[in-house]
Amino acid sequence: MKTLLAMDLKPRDIMTKAAFENAIRMVMVTGGSTNAVLHLIAMSRSVQDPNVAITLEDFQRISDVTPFLADLKPSGKYVMEDVQNIGGTPGLIKFMIDNDLFDGDQMTVTGKTHRLNLEEMNHPGLTPGQDIIRPLSNPIKKTGHLLMMYGNLCPGGGVAKITGKEGESFTGTARVYDNEQLMMRGLENKEIQAGEVVIIRYEGPKGGPGLPEMLSPTSAIMGAGLGDKVALLTDGRFSGGSHGFCIGHITPEAQVGGPLALVKNGDPIRIDARPEQRTIDLLISDEEWERRRAEWTPPPLRVSQGTLYKYVQCVATASEGCVTDETGTASASAISAAAAKTPAVAELEARIAELEAQVGKVAP
Repeated sequence: MKTLLAMDLKPRDIMTKAAFENAIRMVMVTGGSTNAVLHLIAMSRSVQDPNVAITLEDFQRISDVTPFLADLKPSGKYVMEDVQNIGGTPGLIKFMIDNDLFDGDQMTVTGKTHRLNLEEMNHPGLTPGQDIIRPLSNPIKKTGHLLMMYGNLCPGGGVAKITGKEGESFTGTARVYDNEQLMMRGLENKEIQAGEVVIIRYEGPKGGPGLPEMLSPTSAIMGAGLGDKVALLTDGRFSGGSHGFCIGHITPEAQVGGPLALVKNGDPIRIDARPEQRTIDLLISDEEWERRRAEWTPPPLRVSQGTLYKYVQCVATASEGCVTDETGTASASAISAAAAKTPAVAELEARIAELEAQVGKVAP
């Protein structure tokens, strides 16, 4: 602290765009939680400098060129204590600097750059022969495990954690629950079947409220033997301990009329998590979309007074880090209208047109 005062070193001197990009690369290399997306976006916006603020697309840009290397739980073999025993975070930072994955010239709270800190420590780097952090020549996944998803179910974005073990696509029918507790009850009652896309909605920043973290649903699905047989979508968020085909932070959230609010049991949903696609689509016609949108009414807020009620009035979307001291972006309808049609939707419309033409030919 004395050094910081003497240097007049402020948080904004450390919280640079490059520093946040370092953090994103560290998350990608180590297979970190989807929560990193939410928190790093919020932290970057607190600097109140548009040149520093990061977005979902910054995560995707870095994910596209950063390999997933750490064989860590919940999808891998080791835990963070094992990383500590082979050189710890400093060793990993040195490895990343040496491989042009990390900007070592960024300032730290010591008053020195990462590179100078390592030099003063005389840190040897990662232990030779260790197999926790894989070499660049043998990654767990050639690109990052976090994907920023779009499509007609999440036109404002969503965050998927795809380690490569879940596959890159999933097509199934919707099984819809309006909160986490109902989903857990449905699982106990054996309502959830293989091949379904389980949706837990009204758990977003306003609907939750607070974008509550969920570990129980994914753990219970794994325990029921459905981990590789269903997909899970939510406008809430998952714990860092979650694994499986899980996509959270879906924006706009259901509480404000986002597309997730319009899904019904049995609706066909296609998830394409290939890096070049990154879409989640509800395969219904435009006319059906409009009919459901006209019929939908928002459920009552779960809070009607106090601090949480104040929070609901000012919280931004998950894609904006759920900050509470800024004006949010466009409404749910504006976000949806601005989104381009994805290949799955275009394919559906083309098929509908083809069937209509066939019907027209045989009509008397």
